[in-house]
Amino acid sequence: MTNLAARPDQQVFHEHRRLLFSVAYRLLGSAADAEDAVQDAWIKWSAADRAQVADPKAYLTRTVSNLALERLRSTRHKRETYVGPWLPEPILTGGDASEIVTDAESVSMAMLVVLETLSPLERAVFVLKEVFDFSHAEIAQAVERSEAAVRQAAHRAREHVQARRSRFAAARSRQREATERFFAAATGGDVNALMELLSPDVALWTDGGGKVRQALRPVVGAATVAAWFAAIGTVTYRGVDPADMNARLVGINGAPGIVCSGPERVIATVTFDFDADGRITAIHNVANPDKLKAVTDGTTHGIGTR
Repeated sequence: MTNLAARPDQQVFHEHRRLLFSVAYRLLGSAADAEDAVQDAWIKWSAADRAQVADPKAYLTRTVSNLALERLRSTRHKRETYVGPWLPEPILTGGDASEIVTDAESVSMAMLVVLETLSPLERAVFVLKEVFDFSHAEIAQAVERSEAAVRQAAHRAREHVQARRSRFAAARSRQREATERFFAAATGGDVNALMELLSPDVALWTDGGGKVRQALRPVVGAATVAAWFAAIGTVTYRGVDPADMNARLVGINGAPGIVCSGPERVIATVTFDFDADGRITAIHNVANPDKLKAVTDGTTHGIGTR
């Protein structure tokens, strides 16, 4: 879409594009699918009788939500037959993107993993109600269900998420400090320093999608996980020699994370989940090259909900 000033319909859509991506990404856990949903929303918006649209923002948000829900249902089987753990597609969010903590938490890798266990309807309802503060009536219109069905789905989804997400996470500053210490220890091969940062029952989830050799089940336990990361700087990883590997701290999904790169490509991202004491309880390592395109492109995404 070019020359946006020339057409009011393009200008209106452009004003809300970041919000539409923010909705679609939380619903889908995939930057590529979210971009497709936003593009489909543009096509519908272009064909709509905009004179009948009283609130373009609400109309566009409902449209992209419905499109994302349809896409989520169609991709469900593919995710159920995925090789190894399925993790969301990471996105760059600049800094630590923690100005609004609730926005950052709702786009975190850990939250997106929990949302993946909901039914498509429950996921859509939860995201629209709890993250974007839609009313039950607005959600019912967006997902084409009765208001009573939406209320039931909202209740189920909220209970499900609350049972799987800690109510007491460490402060954002503490999470950043722990991430920086982990980065220094991992790049230095310091097993003891890594052990100090990890919860005893920490779990490492690795997503290679069958295209990259990764663990097909979670790696559990501080000693095993620490040894795994301490060895990264000493072995060839995805065809990249240790001397040619670069790791840097960046903002990923609303929190500090690590991007590992070779001379010509991004090879993995690493993000963390923390307990109330600031210890790392889960690590998400995405190495499937199909899921690293958004990070490779270098686009920084906004995660705001307004």
